[in-house]
Order: sequence, then C-alpha cells, then structure tokens
Amino acid sequence: MEFRELNDQEFNEFTKIFPLKSIYQTQEYGLIMEQQKYTPLLLGLVDNSKVVGASLILVKKEEGFKYAYAPRGFILNYEDFYLIKDFTAHIKNYLGKKGIIGIKINPMIIRNIYDLNTQTKDTNPKYDLIFEALKQNGYYHLGYNNFFEALKPRFEAIIDLNKPLYELFKNVSKSYRTKIRSAIKNGIRTYRGNVNDLEYLHEFTKYRYPRGLDYFKDCFGFFLKRNMIDLYYTKLDTKIYLKTIQDKLASYENKSNQLNNLIMNKKTKYKHKLISKKINIDKYLNQYRNELISATNMLRNYPEGVVTSCILLVKQDKEITILMDGYAPNFKKLNSKHLLIWQIIEMHQKQGFTKFNLGGVSNITIDSNRYTGLDEFKLGFGAKMYEYAGDFELVTHKRNYNLYRNYVPLKKLIKSKLTK
Repeated sequence: MEFRELNDQEFNEFTKIFPLKSIYQTQEYGLIMEQQKYTPLLLGLVDNSKVVGASLILVKKEEGFKYAYAPRGFILNYEDFYLIKDFTAHIKNYLGKKGIIGIKINPMIIRNIYDLNTQTKDTNPKYDLIFEALKQNGYYHLGYNNFFEALKPRFEAIIDLNKPLYELFKNVSKSYRTKIRSAIKNGIRTYRGNVNDLEYLHEFTKYRYPRGLDYFKDCFGFFLKRNMIDLYYTKLDTKIYLKTIQDKLASYENKSNQLNNLIMNKKTKYKHKLISKKINIDKYLNQYRNELISATNMLRNYPEGVVTSCILLVKQDKEITILMDGYAPNFKKLNSKHLLIWQIIEMHQKQGFTKFNLGGVSNITIDSNRYTGLDEFKLGFGAKMYEYAGDFELVTHKRNYNLYRNYVPLKKLIKSKLTK
C-alpha cells in the first residue's frame, strides 16, 4: 500500500462514495481553514490505485511546534481493524517525518443513537471493539465530554428525512407546530439569500461566535464552487404583521364586549364564571393593545420588512448540515427560526435529501440546565441524538511531543509569575 497526498479529484471521488461523512472532512473546509492560518493536507492510503482511506489534515504551528487535527476523524472503515492498523502506521510515519508532534481526531464512530420520540436507544454493537482497536494502535482517548469542551461536539441532532412529509411534521413537537403556523400568520416569509446577506448572519452571531464576517464569506465562496452551500433567511412583512395584530385585537374586543353584555344583562348563578372568563379575555386584550403599538412602530421603522433569522446550509450529496445560524433577539417571539428550519426540512425532503444535521447538542442524559434551550430547540424537530466516541490523540513524533508537553506548562508558569 502507498500513503501519499491526494489530488482534489481523488479525494472528492473517495468521499462521495463513503457512507458516513462530514462537511468538516471536505476539500473546501481545508481551503476555508487555510485562511485561518492552518495548512491543509489531503492524505490517503492507496491500494492498487484504489483509495481505501483518506483524511483532511489541518496543521498549525504554535510555540514553534507543529500539531495536526483531523476534524471528524479519518474517512475510514473503522470496523476493519487491519485497515486501522495500516492507516495509523502510515500517517504516524508521514506526519512524524514532517516534524508534526501529534494529531487529534474526533471520528464519527457512533456509540449510541437516542430517539426522544420513542424514548429508545440504539447501541453500536461493535463500538467497544473499535474503541479497543484504536487504543491498541496508540490512540489516547481524551474522555467522554458532555458539553462543548472539544473542537467538535460529541453529540449531534440529526433528522432522518427519508420519510413522508406528513410524518416528519408529526414528529415535530406540538408546541413547535403551533409556533410554525403562528409565524406564517404573523407575516414571516423565507427567502434564499446570497453572499451579501451574510452580513445578517454575522450581526446575529457576532456576540457568541469567535469568527467574523470574512470567515462566513470564505465558507460561502469555497463551498459555492461545487454548489454545496445555500443561505436562507426569514423576513417579517410588517404590513401583514400589523393587520394580524389588528384582527386579533378586534376579535378579543368583540369577545370582551359580548361577555360584558352577558354579565350586565343577565342574573345567573354562572355569573362568576363569566366574570372570570372576561378577566382572562381582557388580559389578552391588553396584550394585543400593546402589540398593536409595537406593530405600528415596526411598520413605520421597517416599511419594507425586517430580516429576523438566517441559516448557512451546506449540502453534501444527499445530506444537509447547518454550518451556522442565528436570529434577531428583538424578534424572537415571532418564531422565525422555527419556521425557517421546518421549511428547510420541507424543501429538501422534496428534493430527495435523506439527512439533516442540525449540529451539536449537549448530553441530555445527564441533569444540567446549561444548554436546555439549545437542546430542546434542535431535538424538538424530531431529531435523533447521535453520540460519538469523542476525541483521541496520536503522538507522531515522541521526542518533540515530550518537549512540547514540558515547555508549554513552563511557559504558562513563567507568564503567570511575570503578571503578578
């Protein structure tokens, strides 16, 4: 077998036929990260001119040492333990000769799949054997993290789109179905955007995401070359929204007046129930009076409408993945993102896509309120939670790796003393 750098065509052809893949193991992602000061390598193990294993490798130099990272692990059949052994030996030798001290991987080795709708768990029967095979080949497991401590999340929310549309909508939580319908009635509409609309995404995410607008533009530009990326956004039609609020207010005013007439004109033992009902109706009446003021101001300030949420979506064969998404906090109550996610599901299911990766979630099997909102949002669309193996590290240049491990703590100690 030969281990070497692959050209773009070889790499893309191999990944296209591989069943389990990620947008973070693409040639395009390597080019994107090159703009973030990484050196991308497309490496592969070739047997009689046939690629049997490959990986995007990102190399970065820090503190004078070179370290590698394979986002979402090697593109490899991990059930073939001889292949794991051969690939590991070759990549260790290859990186070691380049002075790279080690490599971190977070492979898409499924440990469990959790179905929240049926409250069931499917466990990979070969997981323990694969885990042991990696350890025997020198990989050190960095632990089962439960949140977002690693470079890529250990848990992902994934929707199986290979179902009838009515069943997909039925799997969406009842409260979300209500929010989706409400968003449509309120005048939220979905549009396909272009590179200029990335400014909305940046505005919605700049306080929680470290990379800036240039990163989003790089993603759009490189993935667009193979037509792998789309930008969708929602926009509030402020004219429709004002009309909706006016209609709701008129409806509650009518109900309130009817109840008031019943209370004033009838002497009945059920009068206290009518009063209680009117008090409740009047609460909504006051709510929509306030919303009428807000809706009127919106129409004045945004006569052409206002963008309320945005999603950057990558297409890879029959799978779609959210690369980044965000919404305008001031318009959160309009449920724009609920509608946007559903209409993306609807659109791509009709186009024959089979999987929708909503991105990372935390480990919902442990008690924690830290990411409850994020988890409930993604899993509320009928997604299953995929649990992966986590991060592994392989030392590829032992002497320099040991120097690095000793040098970095010493440098931190010196720095802390100088700053005191």
